[in-house]
Amino acid sequence: MAHKVIILGASGYTGAELVRLIASHPDMEIAALSADSKAGLEMAGVFPHLRHMSLPRLKKISDIDMAQADLVFCALPHATSQAVIRTLPAHVKVVDLSADFRINDPEVYSKWYGKPHDAPNLQKTAVYGLTEFYRDDIAKARLVAGTGCNAATGQFALRPLISAGVIDLDQIIIDLKTGVSGAGRSAKENLLHAELSEGFHAYAVGGQHRHLAEFDQEFSKLAGRAVTVQFTPHLLPANRGILATVYVQGDAEAIYSTLQSAYENEPFLQVLPMGEHPSTRHIRGSNFCHIGVVADRVYGRVVVIAALDNLTKGSSGQALQNANLMLGCAETAGLMMAPVFP
Repeated sequence: MAHKVIILGASGYTGAELVRLIASHPDMEIAALSADSKAGLEMAGVFPHLRHMSLPRLKKISDIDMAQADLVFCALPHATSQAVIRTLPAHVKVVDLSADFRINDPEVYSKWYGKPHDAPNLQKTAVYGLTEFYRDDIAKARLVAGTGCNAATGQFALRPLISAGVIDLDQIIIDLKTGVSGAGRSAKENLLHAELSEGFHAYAVGGQHRHLAEFDQEFSKLAGRAVTVQFTPHLLPANRGILATVYVQGDAEAIYSTLQSAYENEPFLQVLPMGEHPSTRHIRGSNFCHIGVVADRVYGRVVVIAALDNLTKGSSGQALQNANLMLGCAETAGLMMAPVFP
């Protein structure tokens, strides 16, 4: 019998991406979809590309019987998920795609998000949803906190290197470019086509980006001491994709072999041949992450490049990968589609 799942926030990009992925899932059935501002509409009226699917009509969250679900995907805006998730029946498993449960320490959360956490008891129990590194904990969890898409990309490039001690922990620079869909679907003046196209700019410069809280938390935990990376994100005039160019210091061959060894059995993390460069065009619409290593002309300086789709591997694909583990499904179910090219 198929597992019944509910998607809250189905009118956003990550919600629609979840619907697209679950369409080919052999063991899941969408029992309900929420979108408060578009309640009453057919999903095809909000996302015509999903017209071929037989889907429930959109409802307000308050009108959905949550008890019918085996698992709820919460694709709601940041700071909204907390109040909803704490009211869900205890038997329902939850994958949250927002930032609400990513940070373990309530004080750190308050510092970065500007308000106290509304569900601190749940916050303590949430498992960080970077699947490849928390697989066993995720399989046993009731609540999984999906990572930030930028944070996931940087961590795929760096976690094995920090664990193995093959790079200088005080000399890490993450120069990251991300597609505009990572900013969500709500109307924003700076994301209008005329404002964004034919340009390229940095934002949240100088340590202001909230995903730094995840880097600080996860890298410091791995290293057993404080690790403070330098991180600058840039907004690309493209719909999908993240490319992280990470500058580290160490031996290029040791760095390459460490990544290759760490990911050789991972279905979605692919280390390219030494010197080959990943591209967002080669992972678009997929749950794959491509990683490349290039030796700098100066010995001891190395460039690690990681590319993934922010809506799939960076968010909804990761969420489905985690849900598969939580429900006892094959981890790759619904996720082995090839990237879209060109």
